[in-house]
Amino acid sequence: MAAPLLIRREDETSVVSKTVSKSRAGKFRDGWVDGFLWFIRIAAILVVGFGIFRSVVMTLNGEGTSIDAWENLIVSGVAQGAMYGMLALGYSMVYGVLGFINFAHGEVFMGGAMVSFFVAQALFDNGVWESNFALSLFIILIVAVLTSTLIAVIVERVAYRPLRDAPRIIPLITSIGISFFLQYTFAGLFGEGVKTYPTPPDYLRNKVNVLGFLPIEGTKILVMVVALISMIGLYFYVQKTRAGRAMRAVAEDKEIAALMGINVDRTIVSTFAVGGAMAGVAGILWALLFRSISFITGFLPGIKAFTAAVLGGIGNLAGAMVGGIVLGLFENVGTIVVLGGLGIPGAGTLKDVISFSALVLVLVFRPRGLFGERLSHEDRP
Repeated sequence: MAAPLLIRREDETSVVSKTVSKSRAGKFRDGWVDGFLWFIRIAAILVVGFGIFRSVVMTLNGEGTSIDAWENLIVSGVAQGAMYGMLALGYSMVYGVLGFINFAHGEVFMGGAMVSFFVAQALFDNGVWESNFALSLFIILIVAVLTSTLIAVIVERVAYRPLRDAPRIIPLITSIGISFFLQYTFAGLFGEGVKTYPTPPDYLRNKVNVLGFLPIEGTKILVMVVALISMIGLYFYVQKTRAGRAMRAVAEDKEIAALMGINVDRTIVSTFAVGGAMAGVAGILWALLFRSISFITGFLPGIKAFTAAVLGGIGNLAGAMVGGIVLGLFENVGTIVVLGGLGIPGAGTLKDVISFSALVLVLVFRPRGLFGERLSHEDRP
């Protein structure tokens, strides 16, 4: 009997020793990763800090960017970031309810802007665009919202609802396929050429002194005002209405929400519809800022809006809007402040590099984003 007991004890000792060795290896690996991340953080702080310092010194010495140019870059960053934020809201809403990223959302944005272009062109040809721009803007805004909402609802019903219980990688891959399908559908229907919106009235292209000292182009003021009104409206819809409370309940726990009498399918459709409406608004903001639209217009802004959603904290609506503004500032100011200060030539052409570098840096310092993720009950660790 002694031999079997001895063998059993040796086996137990072997298991304990292997467990201890694995634990030590895990601690060593975690320590190495933490050390590497701290190295990246310190290096990023030093590089960015040095670039900002040199940029400020150059500006004070009259060698760098002028004060007026700084003001213009900041205003442009906020206006462009507001557009990114409106688009990022759709990513965050869908992720909060279904737990996956809808990479076709950029094409929902593009669809609304594309259809609105033809309406804007018809209004311009009939003289309404110049004689009553406010009415024209309202009409194309409604058209863009309705078009993007319709596309989003159809995509949910046809592509995503049959995959509701599938592993998350399946709807994720499907969303990429839907993205390409929508791109080339619009290319086939409306052509591959770039469409240019009619020129806004002169009073929108002129600068207005805000607060008596800050000159801002009228178009950018309009973009920021529309984005602010849309965000406030979305906040009250989500927080104060019955449909909004249903969205929050489904985002928290679908099964419990269904037991409480909430129609989960209808709530998910409502989420896609509201996200699509925000994408439609973003499409008009894009038209006001850049005026050009094509079948691939939604791709890069869509990726940047997803970046903004991650920056703010995926699933967090306020975080998506703030993340968009932060990304817009990074994209417009960061190229001059950091890259220009470091003496890198052609800094203005590296906006996209700065945008995605900002995402990496924020995730290194704040892995859950600036405002933290909003996860459903089943997604929480």
